Amino acid sequence: MMIVMQANASEDDVQAVLQAVQRHGFQPHVSRGEERVVIGVVGEARRAEPDAFLRLPGVARVVPLSRPYKLASREFHPQDRQVRVGSVKIGGGASVVFIAGPCSVESRSQLLETAHAVKEAGAHMLRGGAFKPRTSPYSFQGLGERGLELLAEAREATGLPVVTEVMSPELVPLVARYADMLQIGARNMQNYALLRAAGASGKPILLKRGMSAKLDELLLAAEYILSTGNENVVLCERGIRTFETATRNTTDINAVPALKERTSLPVIVDPSHSTGHWAYVAPVARAAVAAGADGLIVEVHPRPEEALSDGAQSLKPERFARLVEEARAIAAVLSR
Repeated sequence: MMIVMQANASEDDVQAVLQAVQRHGFQPHVSRGEERVVIGVVGEARRAEPDAFLRLPGVARVVPLSRPYKLASREFHPQDRQVRVGSVKIGGGASVVFIAGPCSVESRSQLLETAHAVKEAGAHMLRGGAFKPRTSPYSFQGLGERGLELLAEAREATGLPVVTEVMSPELVPLVARYADMLQIGARNMQNYALLRAAGASGKPILLKRGMSAKLDELLLAAEYILSTGNENVVLCERGIRTFETATRNTTDINAVPALKERTSLPVIVDPSHSTGHWAYVAPVARAAVAAGADGLIVEVHPRPEEALSDGAQSLKPERFARLVEEARAIAAVLSR
């Protein structure tokens, strides 16, 4: 449920409600809007009774939340949220954000060349995998901490904030030491221990949709992060597994407006993993922007034919530059 405070409720009234929620064995989550304060009431096992809070000073009404996720729901937080990663703003009316870089950090020269190229093309953030979850145990698994060090060096050289994947709870402190934003990959979307650990890091989180996950399952995964008190969560549609084999995955463009209806969290799209082929990346990216995506995360490599992972879906820098121009033109038509 959520407790909606009166517009003229005092801070003492808010604190009294927070204490009452805790006394009843629940966890309060506060959302401070422009006009009033809303307090989300979450907890396990038993149902909160509205009458326990209705008579408290400053309370306007108590509203049950209809969806299985609470803190992620637009009911609890109606206004579009904005997530900040360094100086970059994602969602909440900000311009379309471009996150770009190689699938894997392979070497210092490869990463720095790519980082400078994507910045020149218009990227706002740099992506790159230091730890790589691969289907085969014999595939390149990433450079580990050395890869993180190179990402930090690329950030210093370009000014681009860095997002990189973290694969296990015990790696969260290490990755958080170097990265500006932690990515939870599709294979780990329902790794609940990892979600909690990543949320507790305080870093902004990029949460990718699982290959077979429903939207409600994605939002429940986001709920795990939000329940730690970390509200800086960005959702990513990266293609789902269907019967179709013409592309690596099936891009669910429907997910963008459907998620926007259900949640105020920013939503971005990964056209690289969703298609698996560089020739399809730009058309799908354009569709994502037209559908309302807050940003794009795109794989870029100066020599895709030499890439140690996902070269087939990586754009060359000049193609990424054209994509940025096209996406910005579409956003401008939509007054974004």
